[in-house]
Amino acid sequence: MPADLAVIGLGHLGLPLAQAAVAAGIDTIGYDTDPRPVTDLTAGHAPLDGPLTAADIRRMLSGGFRPTTTPDALGRVRTAVICAPAPLGADGTPDLTAIGDAAAALAARLRPHTTVLLESPVAPGTTEGFLRGLLEDGSGLRAGRDFHLAYSPGRLDPGNRTHGLANTPKVIGGLTPACTEAAAAFYGRLTDKVVRARGPREAETVKLLETNFRHVNIALVNEMAVLCHDLGVDLWDVIRCAETKPFGFQAFRPGPGVGGHGVALDPGYLPGAGRTPGHPLRMVGLAREINSRMPRYVIQRCATLLNEHGKSARGARVLLLGVTYKPDLADRQDSPATEIACRLSDLGAAVSYHDPYIHDWRVRDRPVPRADSLYEAAADADLTLLLQHHRTYDLQGLAVKAQLLLDTRGATPAGAAYRL
Repeated sequence: MPADLAVIGLGHLGLPLAQAAVAAGIDTIGYDTDPRPVTDLTAGHAPLDGPLTAADIRRMLSGGFRPTTTPDALGRVRTAVICAPAPLGADGTPDLTAIGDAAAALAARLRPHTTVLLESPVAPGTTEGFLRGLLEDGSGLRAGRDFHLAYSPGRLDPGNRTHGLANTPKVIGGLTPACTEAAAAFYGRLTDKVVRARGPREAETVKLLETNFRHVNIALVNEMAVLCHDLGVDLWDVIRCAETKPFGFQAFRPGPGVGGHGVALDPGYLPGAGRTPGHPLRMVGLAREINSRMPRYVIQRCATLLNEHGKSARGARVLLLGVTYKPDLADRQDSPATEIACRLSDLGAAVSYHDPYIHDWRVRDRPVPRADSLYEAAADADLTLLLQHHRTYDLQGLAVKAQLLLDTRGATPAGAAYRL
């Protein structure tokens, strides 16, 4: 059966987009090369670490959503949105393998007048160069003449109860003005406001700026956390006071590291068309370096606290609270909890964890013991380390029960625990 929309890639970007489209009455299929999420979705189950609940999935299915691994379904849609992952590879550049696979599957079935959109986080120039080339070579059609091509950065904030797809402005940049308008016509059905960029490179760079803005400011406040600890200054009180300034300041808060799907990217180190002419973003590289040091700093603070209380890290029982990258979500993408657990184990500590959203956690392919009773585990542990502040945690109660509590999120009442 034909459909109005194909969402290609059923992960943290694709599923919420498909959910919004179904809710808007758009006949939608979801395509993924991996049969596991498709099988789960078809059965009404939410994929692990996914942004939606099982109830959300069931409502989508009842609204006509059709998950599939059959690429032929892509040849019967008016609009195709590629939401494939593009994580950084070992060389620090985006891995475009999944986007390439999606483009190849679509190109072989691409029909004239189809609107093709890319939402994956990519370097400037990827839509015009990499994606356009694959689509044109595989289909024999020409972008901007035979089909529309545009980029729109994903702006979803998983778990945000205030801003969703409908009330978050959608930036779009088309290869031609007609491509931009085709993209605007589609996204206008899902969101209250569409913002037109000059072209796909500008739209791609919007994502670059937004992601790097987050990482640079987190790096600044992470450095402030270390400085304030050394000075004996309460950073959390400093932030509380600073954020009362009604202009020129936006509050960011430190933590044990930076996780999530938006990875800081320096186009100065990218190959090909995405590379800048000898002018790397030095601030971004420094921010990545600072943020990557935070797990080591947390371990240093743990060892110091244990030592101050007459205990050694070797043989210490350490309970990690919250191992996801964001509160109240099951998503563990690049969570600093993994590195922290590894480093604690290397020091000889016995690591366990508690997280209401994660019922099975493996580090270095070994299962980490999960605490069934939170208060009993905190009372038994030599050190309890709060890595993520889930709403279900009664931090005041935990502070009373725990022998030692190190709060990396500044969530406990003042004086109730040691803070980062």
